[in-house]
Amino acid sequence: MAEQVIADKSAGQGMYDLVFKRCFDVAASLVGVVLLAPFMVAAAVLVRCGSPGPVLYRGWRAGRSGRPFQILKFRTMVVNAEKLGGAETPDDDPRITRVGFFLRRFKLDEFPQLFNVLLGDMSLVGPRPEVLAEVEVYTQRERELLLVRPGITDWASIKFHHEGRITRGSDDPHRVYHEVIRPEKVRLGLAYVEQHSFLIDCQIILRTLGVIFE
Repeated sequence: MAEQVIADKSAGQGMYDLVFKRCFDVAASLVGVVLLAPFMVAAAVLVRCGSPGPVLYRGWRAGRSGRPFQILKFRTMVVNAEKLGGAETPDDDPRITRVGFFLRRFKLDEFPQLFNVLLGDMSLVGPRPEVLAEVEVYTQRERELLLVRPGITDWASIKFHHEGRITRGSDDPHRVYHEVIRPEKVRLGLAYVEQHSFLIDCQIILRTLGVIFE
């Protein structure tokens, strides 16, 4: 039933989602890759020199309609971090490397997701993609988050840009995330799915840049 709801609503997406939004994503991502190339090279060198392991982290996430894809990030934690702890990452998580803490603070670890946008797995703006295990327990209402491509940023990313601070010091970051952060992230994500436009996307991008530079 939930899959049918997704299929029905996906078929009704407007011209912005199907054509203009995708064209904007590709054009803006190409510009971003060119402009940020020196910073991405510098970040890659820092990650390589900072700790043993690959430069990029590749994690499975649920994309539009629940289709799995591998999200790209600069690696900010030790190798096999997922086996050493949960999905939530407080600022004081011992799995974070020294270079990783710097990259996460300024969101530099997210830059490689521009390639996810170019590949069509993600959009510049949209609900942040969740791990597959989280999506498997979505309610029918929550599965509407899968109607659009997940994004690099959204309203929730702006509101919870300091997410690591909220869970810092907790002996159960998973519980704190699900009780304090997740309900509001879902609400904001669903609000975006129901009402989004080029103007709203531009507003979210500008607000995101403001938060980073702030």
